[in-house]
Amino acid sequence: MTLIEKIKQHPRVVQVVLFLSIMGPGIITANVDNDAGGITTYSLAGAQFGYTLFWSLIPITISLIVVQEMCARMAVATGKGLADLIRENFGVKITFYLMLMLLLVNVTNVMAEFAGIAASMEIFGVSKYISVPITAFLVWGLIMRGTYKLVERIFLFACLFYVSYLVSGIMARPDWHEVARQTLTPSFQWTLPYTVMLVGIVGTTIAPWMQFYQQSSIVEKGIAPEDYKMVRLDVIIGCIIAPIVAFFITMACAATIHQAGIPISTAKDAALALEPFAGIHATWLFAIGLFVASMFAAAILPLSTSYSICEGMGWDAGIDRRFEEAPQFFGLYTAMIVIGAAVVLIPDFPLLKIMYFSQVGNGILLPVILIFMLQLINDRRIMGEFTNSRTFNVIAWLTVGSVILLTLVMVFFMIFLRVQP
Repeated sequence: MTLIEKIKQHPRVVQVVLFLSIMGPGIITANVDNDAGGITTYSLAGAQFGYTLFWSLIPITISLIVVQEMCARMAVATGKGLADLIRENFGVKITFYLMLMLLLVNVTNVMAEFAGIAASMEIFGVSKYISVPITAFLVWGLIMRGTYKLVERIFLFACLFYVSYLVSGIMARPDWHEVARQTLTPSFQWTLPYTVMLVGIVGTTIAPWMQFYQQSSIVEKGIAPEDYKMVRLDVIIGCIIAPIVAFFITMACAATIHQAGIPISTAKDAALALEPFAGIHATWLFAIGLFVASMFAAAILPLSTSYSICEGMGWDAGIDRRFEEAPQFFGLYTAMIVIGAAVVLIPDFPLLKIMYFSQVGNGILLPVILIFMLQLINDRRIMGEFTNSRTFNVIAWLTVGSVILLTLVMVFFMIFLRVQP
């Protein structure tokens, strides 16, 4: 009896093998969301507000699962990327402006990734003029020369390094009773810094690029509708792991930096500030996590943007294609890598503001993307039997309404009360 025949006799083993063959898009997309900008946002949230924002991660996680699952469903039901569907159903003009907004936000996000690479390597004494160009060349070469399967395997392996943040959080020795209380007891501070931070957390946890990238990667992987349950499991696992990592990053900074009242501005500051409280190893683990996360995202974000714009404009796209077959796809990817890396090398460039407000920009753009998604996924002509349930629609519209409300509150503080974040 062959190995394949033996496997077929055990249904559970068959399901595990099937899941392992499909696993990737959901887990990778969610984990890349904990990038340099995200780590900076979570670090600042913990350092400035302690445990008071922990409650927000519960509704954000539920919303993240719903949003990403909708993308997976659209991918298997239509075999098309999100930008492709928007262009077909809402027209080229709307798609063009939407892609332009996404490009502007994502360019700042790519700058944030290379800033994260520079900051993490400086902790180990490596100049950014060495670390940034080398890393930029490596991530560019991976996509230009690699295949989809190779790239996906490398990205899945990189997800393992996020464990370093869990260890750093535990080494910070938090007050677990207070952590549990603040997590389970929602609260809100009617101030601009708190509101901006909350919008930033939403924007970095449910970032607009995620919907485009995940749907495109599922389509490129060629996953069929009959494998939808396995895709959904992949998405749910990823959407649970990512907020757990965010929780431990925030907790590490809340338990140490906030308690001591130490002001920080960057993820690098957070890593260095951990040393007096949790030891040098906690600092190293935080820095290693920042480097891997930044390098990981420096490859994914330009890739996501290239997928989105090429689909939206009707151009060929895909890692498995040659440059001659998809010049716009690889050209956009190259341009974003070059711009993102070059800006970081400019002395005294205000990278902190770019990193922080890129996450706020994500939060402002998110409801626009979700409104298009909800229109598409509830159209039975497009989705057939894969349309949204009432529960999914309620959660999705609550997410849209909450983000819009938070954004309006933020704008009110800034314009009418003239308060600066």
